[in-house]
Amino acid sequence: MQRRDFLATTLALGLPAAAFAQAWPSKPVRFIVPYLPGSAPDVLARVLAERLGGPLGQSLVIENRPGAGGNIGTEMVAKAPPDGYTIGLATSAVATNPWLYRKIGFDPLTDFTLLNLTTVMPHVLVVHPDTPVKTTAELVRMLKEAPGKHNFASGGNGSGAHFCGELFKSGAGVDMVHVPFKGAPDIINSVLGKTTLCGFPTLATAVPHIKAGRLRALGVTGTRRNHAIPDVPSIADAVPGYDYISWFGLFGPAKMPADVVKRIDAEMTRALQDSAFRDRLQADGSEARNLGSAEFSAFFKTDYPRAKRMVELSGARVD
Repeated sequence: MQRRDFLATTLALGLPAAAFAQAWPSKPVRFIVPYLPGSAPDVLARVLAERLGGPLGQSLVIENRPGAGGNIGTEMVAKAPPDGYTIGLATSAVATNPWLYRKIGFDPLTDFTLLNLTTVMPHVLVVHPDTPVKTTAELVRMLKEAPGKHNFASGGNGSGAHFCGELFKSGAGVDMVHVPFKGAPDIINSVLGKTTLCGFPTLATAVPHIKAGRLRALGVTGTRRNHAIPDVPSIADAVPGYDYISWFGLFGPAKMPADVVKRIDAEMTRALQDSAFRDRLQADGSEARNLGSAEFSAFFKTDYPRAKRMVELSGARVD
C-alpha cells in the first residue's frame, strides 16, 4: 500500500496522523561542541556520543564550533530547529558568559531545553614542588605576609580558573595578582616555569603532572576530596565555604519534544548505571551526576545568579 493511501485509511478510521510519525531518531543527530577538538569538553562529548549512539540506533555527529568563549556554538544550539536533531554540550560558560559579554545571541533562561547534567569537574590549587608551602593554610599565611606580591595563573579572563582564584582571594582574605593566559595548558606551564606562584587548573589538566611529581596539589575546589587524587584535601578545609566546580551537560533548543527529552534522560540513566562507563567518564577526575531535565533546570536556576556574583567579584569583562 502506498504511504499516502495508508495514511488516508488510518485517518478515515479516526486514528491520529502523529501515531504514524517516524520514531526519534530516524536519522543522525547533530551534536554541537562549542570548543576545539581535543579540549576537555570535546573529549567528554565524544565519549557521550559513542555511548548514546548505540542505544539510539543513530550516530551523534560531533560538530566543533569554537569561538567567543563557547558563545558561537551555544548560539547555534539556541537557533536550531527544536526537533531533536540538534543537541549540544553545555558547560558552566552558559551561565557565566551572559555576565562576561556585553552582547550574546541567546538567553540562557529561555532559549534552551536542558537535557541532562552529566558530570562536574573540580579544579585543583597547584604550586611548583620547590615552593615552600605544602598545604593551603601555609599558602594563605605566605600570601598574607606579602599582600599583592604573588600571582596566580588562569586560562583567561572569565575562565573557571580565574573564578577559582578570585573566590580564593575573597574567601581567604588575601591579595594576589591575576595573570591571564590563553588557555588551560598555560596555567600548568607558568607554574612549572615558576612564572606564577600558583594556579587552579581542572583536574583533567593537572592530575598527570601531580602524579608525576611535577606539580604539588594543595587542595581541590569542591567541598570534598576527589577520587583521582584522594590524598589531597578540599580547599574548604582551610578556607571555609570555598566551593567551585565546572559542570558539563547536554542541552538543545527550547521546546524540544517531550518524548525526545524523556528518551535522552532514559538512555543517560542507563548509561550511568553501567559501572564501566562511569569509570571511563570519571577517569580524569570528573564526577558523574545524571541530573535529568527537571533537575538540571532547577540546578541552572540556582547556578545562574551565582555565576553573576562570581563575575562581579572577579571584575572580568571580555568585550
